[in-house]
Amino acid sequence: MSETFTAYRVEKEGDETTRSLQELEVSSLPEGDVTVKVAYSSLNYKDALSATGNPGVTKNYPHTPGIDAAGTVTHSDSPDFNEGDEVIVTSYDLGMETDGGFGGMIRVPADWVIPLPEGLSLRESMVLGTAGLTAALCLDALMRQGLTKEGGPVVVTGATGGVGSVAVALLGKLGFETVASTGTKEAHDLLRSLGASDVIDRHELSEEQKRPMLKSRWGGAIDTVGGSTLTNVMKSLKWGASAAACGLVAGPELGLTVFPFILRNANLLGIDSAQCPMAKRREVWAKLAGEWKPNLDAVTDEITLNELDDAVDAILQGKTQGRTLIRLDA
Repeated sequence: MSETFTAYRVEKEGDETTRSLQELEVSSLPEGDVTVKVAYSSLNYKDALSATGNPGVTKNYPHTPGIDAAGTVTHSDSPDFNEGDEVIVTSYDLGMETDGGFGGMIRVPADWVIPLPEGLSLRESMVLGTAGLTAALCLDALMRQGLTKEGGPVVVTGATGGVGSVAVALLGKLGFETVASTGTKEAHDLLRSLGASDVIDRHELSEEQKRPMLKSRWGGAIDTVGGSTLTNVMKSLKWGASAAACGLVAGPELGLTVFPFILRNANLLGIDSAQCPMAKRREVWAKLAGEWKPNLDAVTDEITLNELDDAVDAILQGKTQGRTLIRLDA
């Protein structure tokens, strides 16, 4: 009898998409070196786009979304992994055109797989997921560019989102003066509990300003929003400060002159976690398992595949905060 697993399957006919739980055979998985029994995944905005038929993420259906997965190796053709190894797989093509973590099993190339670092459980790794990796890559880039605790407040935009909430927690844990920018008034106390020194309304940063430079204010920034918000952040960086940009929910345009760069020595650091080299991934995951490890219990909602439909709709409507963890063994 063939081995089967449950998957959150998306099918598309024309412009119509349907989502359902289906039993699939392990033999239906794509080719790859390492087969993993998935224990946990997490919900990201990109997953919700894939689950609703967005062709910018996934073109070929039927499909199993899920750009994050953590679990146990059940079969390996690679000398780097053995049956029983606990591993993490995030990004690359997982959950985009390759069936992803919203199914009980995945099969992927060995060079997508990271051994679970000591200090993290499988559950904790997916509480972090791609959002945590991205936030940590932002912080790593800023610190390499000279970010210090003495340099002034660090602003985090989109602070109640997945990347933003982890970024606030990381900065707070490491002792940085952190200002969280959000449009969710009910989340102020939550953001302070994560480590924010202050919380500001997102409109303070999002309103378009015609001046090429604004008052020097930020010692650093992690921006998950883009658009006019990132424009204003760049205009108000302190001399020599940097902003790490990883999102574009407010749009891809950037209305800047060269003045912040040549008069304040500002730096704009682009962050991509999808194609991040493996050596850097391992380095940053090791930090997340060690001295950078945040406590995200207050911003983590744990669900099962049966509850995924509602969570997908909620994240697309901007109604979620923090991280949504998906337990596959339920």
